[in-house]
Amino acid sequence: MKIRVLFVCTENSCRSQMAEAFLRRHGGDDFEVLSGGAEPTKLNQMAVEVMKEIGIDISGHHSKDVAQFLGQNFHYIVRVCDKVREQCPILPGAIWYLDWSLEDPGRAQGSHAACLRVFRRVRDEIEGHVLEFIARQRLTDGRIANAAGSG
Repeated sequence: MKIRVLFVCTENSCRSQMAEAFLRRHGGDDFEVLSGGAEPTKLNQMAVEVMKEIGIDISGHHSKDVAQFLGQNFHYIVRVCDKVREQCPILPGAIWYLDWSLEDPGRAQGSHAACLRVFRRVRDEIEGHVLEFIARQRLTDGRIANAAGSG
């Protein structure tokens, strides 16, 4: 059975999109992953750019309203910003809520290069959180032991 994960942030324009992409890449078939926002806008092109730098193409992603997931069951809802806790509807189908308080790189100011530095830092922080999340899940359900025995 796949672990269902929903990443949410305010706009579903960069942080939750990057988290979704990282869990898809690193989690393999163990996870079913989605993302949404309390006030969805459009995909942030700087997020697309910094993910492309590391070989992940999110250009086909689009922002989704978290309300479309009402009535669905998730093992985890991961809120990647503080603001969404106040604005996100309660999704009663969640078993666990996790809060990753991440800086909004979409609010970065300055030159293109300066903004890219912020996006890269947040991108790398998100990847670290995702890798830690995967490791905890695999330790909890024994998949690491199974994977270690097969290699």
